[in-house]
Amino acid sequence: MMTIRPILSALCMTLAIVASGSAAAAGPEPTVKSNFQQAILNLPGKSLIAVEVEYPPGGASLPHVHAKSAFIYAYVVSGAVESKVNEGEVHVYRAGESWSEPPGARHPISRNASKTRPAKLLAVFVVDSDDKALTTTVK
Repeated sequence: MMTIRPILSALCMTLAIVASGSAAAAGPEPTVKSNFQQAILNLPGKSLIAVEVEYPPGGASLPHVHAKSAFIYAYVVSGAVESKVNEGEVHVYRAGESWSEPPGARHPISRNASKTRPAKLLAVFVVDSDDKALTTTVK
């Protein structure tokens, strides 16, 4: 029994560490895929960039901020996406619904509203052409 106790203690400690790390995680991260990118000819220095964000069931983005120059239009293609922008209310957007975000928006919540079905949105950015990082994770 004496040799089992240290093994059980180590196992319990490992499970506690893994569980605490899992609790901090937002869930499975979404897949982000480039959809479109083009300079806006009549707005020198600005570009239009569209990305598809596919959330697996229960998936979520880590809290993040968007580029300071980026005006964003988001459209839910399928499923439902739960979102909170800046200090606004948490809102669930369903397929066919959309919202916009001001430049430099903070996203403390951006996740699939379903634990069983995937969700997909299209995010369209009007951004300074020099801004390469559209999103930055907040630590």
